[in-house]
Amino acid sequence: MAQQRLPMRKIRDVLRLSAAGLSKRQIAASLGIGPTAAGACLHRAREAGVGWPVPDDLDDAALERRLYPVPTTTANRRSLPDWPAIHRELRRKGVTLQLVWEEYRATHPEGYGRSWFCDLYRAWEGRLSPTMRQAHVAGEKLFVDYAGTTIDIVDATTGEVHACQLFVAALGASSLTRVRQCEQSSN
Repeated sequence: MAQQRLPMRKIRDVLRLSAAGLSKRQIAASLGIGPTAAGACLHRAREAGVGWPVPDDLDDAALERRLYPVPTTTANRRSLPDWPAIHRELRRKGVTLQLVWEEYRATHPEGYGRSWFCDLYRAWEGRLSPTMRQAHVAGEKLFVDYAGTTIDIVDATTGEVHACQLFVAALGASSLTRVRQCEQSSN
């Protein structure tokens, strides 16, 4: 979590006490700030070439501009992936986020690393509306889904392996679910 900047009065006091020979810990104790804040203030002053006494032409606003310059590069130069296209790709059989990321890095070597890519995709996906409200009359519709790939069911008594298809059905109004396995014929 980013902390707030010290007030200019305290920054001037840090510089004054440092010039008097006090350590970071002594400065921090006398001003009621943390030693890390005192050290960071002294580091910024060294980088900006500011010492004690502060030149008369540096008022508080000018001193703040010297110690906290505006960053010159704010744009992210990484190319942002096409999230809708990635989302469509992930619906295809056998396509994983790892494979999509590898393709992205092959075309954009300077692009995001895997974990950040996945985080960005999950954040984008979280903005999608996953629900579609529909009114159903009881017993009017039955929704059936077929898993597509077979699953192996092992008979506990014989140890025989059966390749099965998986079907899932739900009644529209009640949301009762029924799952049934159907053994695949061997001919």
